[in-house]
Amino acid sequence: MSLVKFSNSYPDLFDRFFNYDMLNGSSKHFSKTNTTIPLVNVSENHDGFSIEMAIPGFKKDDFKLELDNGRLTISSEKEEKREDDHYAVKEYSYQSFSRSFTLSESIEQENIEASYDDGILKVFIPKKEEAKPKPIKVIDVK
Repeated sequence: MSLVKFSNSYPDLFDRFFNYDMLNGSSKHFSKTNTTIPLVNVSENHDGFSIEMAIPGFKKDDFKLELDNGRLTISSEKEEKREDDHYAVKEYSYQSFSRSFTLSESIEQENIEASYDDGILKVFIPKKEEAKPKPIKVIDVK
């Protein structure tokens, strides 16, 4: 009797379940420096832009928003407590992050607003009046 090595070409069940990148063996929610990258939704409407970042487990005082030369940087310095538990996989953590957005000149930098509720950081970036789309003007034919 001999042992035959079996090579499974399909991803491991745990890899698929825990959302690992099958090409490089890492989670897609981590940067190359192994810090978490908050997930972001950016939308635009008539009045401005909205940024929503999924950042559960923080308090509003944990965030720092800075605007410098048209670049909005959202960051948090938070020290993660080390636990002695032996995790097989640990995908969420409360650690420091920094994310930057380059803003155009068509926004009102002085009126940017931010709020944090239910784990979502919301940032509203208003447009200048001249940047807002004008309504269609109907011209009467005489």
